[in-house]
Amino acid sequence: MPDRFTRQTRSRIMAAIRGKNTKPELTVRRFLHALGFRFRLHSTSLPGRPDIVLPKHRTAVFVHGCFWHHHANCRLATTPASNRRFWREKLMGNRRRDRRKAEALRTAGWKVLTIWQCQLDGKRLRRLADRIGQ
Repeated sequence: MPDRFTRQTRSRIMAAIRGKNTKPELTVRRFLHALGFRFRLHSTSLPGRPDIVLPKHRTAVFVHGCFWHHHANCRLATTPASNRRFWREKLMGNRRRDRRKAEALRTAGWKVLTIWQCQLDGKRLRRLADRIGQ
């Protein structure tokens, strides 16, 4: 199925997609801050630049979008109908990179937590906070 946008339009759309300060990330940050957690953002000194770093708890938190990180068995993790081969390789590459980043952090002695875009409800956010505090 051909793309309905021109190459230039598609490029502009893709360039506008944020990598930092996304709505799911802001939701998690507000929740943790309200509970009294203090953290750093996007620490370049750590492998994979985690979205949220809690040095006191030696914990790194990744807030993953279900589409971009291809959340298994999630309704939001679809593969586009056009250019399927490209997207399959791209999304699987993202997953491989995520695993490498998490393993590098664990090897360095960090606890690594991931919360998915589809999991941003009160129950799961509280569970995340509990795991940070352990």
